[in-house]
Amino acid sequence: MSETPAKAFLRPGKVFLLTLAGVLIYLVALVVLVPAGWLWHQASGYVALPPEVQVSQVSGRVWSGTAGVVVAGYPVRLEWRLGMPSVSGLSLPVGFSLSSSQSSVDGNVSLGWQGAGTLSASGHLAVAEFEDLIRRSGGAVIEGDVTVDRLALSWQDNRVTQADGVGRWAGGQVTWPMGNNIGQAEFPPMLATMDSTSDGVALVISEQGGNGPAADAEIRWNGMMELRVYKRMIDLADQPWPDSASPGDVVFRVKQPLIPGGAL
Repeated sequence: MSETPAKAFLRPGKVFLLTLAGVLIYLVALVVLVPAGWLWHQASGYVALPPEVQVSQVSGRVWSGTAGVVVAGYPVRLEWRLGMPSVSGLSLPVGFSLSSSQSSVDGNVSLGWQGAGTLSASGHLAVAEFEDLIRRSGGAVIEGDVTVDRLALSWQDNRVTQADGVGRWAGGQVTWPMGNNIGQAEFPPMLATMDSTSDGVALVISEQGGNGPAADAEIRWNGMMELRVYKRMIDLADQPWPDSASPGDVVFRVKQPLIPGGAL
């Protein structure tokens, strides 16, 4: 009676599976146990951030942590939570929360393969918190909060491919510079919508239920912003203007960096 040859315990296939399992366990332990502050200290020298953004006080773990971020002089607290990676979609979901002293934005990011991804967020912005920045840029200051109902972005190859958003303001007093004086007026509730363009995003501001834009802005990827104000905005502000102009006429146009002093 012949004996069945004994099979080797460590066959090539089993060695490969054990090695793969060991690598996966190591990666999971790395994400769960490694301090986020240590990892950021190692990687910060290889991450190119805009000059207006500084990161400090990173704490927690890679899986879930917090960081202090200063954007254009404004301190912001960032919290993140990694979700389970999607093998079929080759993506990593990340939940995040951005909060300052008076404003907050919550949302989710899906980081895909080869630099692709999506973002969805909502929140509220306290305009008074950014009054100094707005006045330095010569803009108008509104009272109260702006509610961001929806903000959705998609990008690929380090470029935004689609943008969509809706924001609301309940109305109230608006002040703006007028030479050496300050102009002011009571405005009705306003609506802001965002859409993508060929080289940036477009923001349109109109009266809720109105018949056309009161102002619009195009923010380009090179950091420049072009703003147009229509006669319709002058009418909402109850300011004098020649009767020959129609509500849809552009009465003011300006082109400048989005962040004063920022590099183009």
